[in-house]
Amino acid sequence: YYGAIKAERGRLDRYVASLDVSPATYDGWSRDQKLSFWINAYNAFVLQSVANHYPIRGKAAGYPANSVRQIPGVFERTKHRAAGRSVTLDDIEKTILPEFKEPRAYLALGRGALGSGRLRSEAFTADRLEEQLTAVSDDFVRRRQMLVIDRPQGTMSVTPIVSWREAEFVAAYDPGAEGPFAQRSPLKRAMVAFLRWALPRLRLRWHGF
Repeated sequence: YYGAIKAERGRLDRYVASLDVSPATYDGWSRDQKLSFWINAYNAFVLQSVANHYPIRGKAAGYPANSVRQIPGVFERTKHRAAGRSVTLDDIEKTILPEFKEPRAYLALGRGALGSGRLRSEAFTADRLEEQLTAVSDDFVRRRQMLVIDRPQGTMSVTPIVSWREAEFVAAYDPGAEGPFAQRSPLKRAMVAFLRWALPRLRLRWHGF
């Protein structure tokens, strides 16, 4: 994985450089173009950060020695250029993406962790964004690193990404305090609604809790 990044370093650097489009160009894009741009930018910046520090051999407790998390300040301090702005990875996730009110975007970010989304072999594009975000959601439902439903116990465990971005998931999916899940928390109701949307499409049965 890391070796492949190093081998394609020139192409990666050229792509990252192309992300610094002028603000006027960016402002003329559609909402889906902008959202696709920021998802792609985030993932490209993660890959470039890995390439810049390869091989990663960190000693910080709590993460694998070769985790991107071993790079000091990689998410909160390292600056990148995109759309005429100087941004960190955290700026993209916590300040820019919330403007789009699309929680599935957070599942599309490749943080390099088991509980995060997987990098796709293609860029996100405006004309296929809904299809691609649906595929990301399907991957979320299928991967035990991101979602585990214990039907006998009536419990559900999800990736911390969901709780980190609780406000966005609740705003998008919580139907309100009604029906059999009225007494559950807004986030739990939101996740139930999300799964009710995803599971039938995947031909998986929903038994509730």
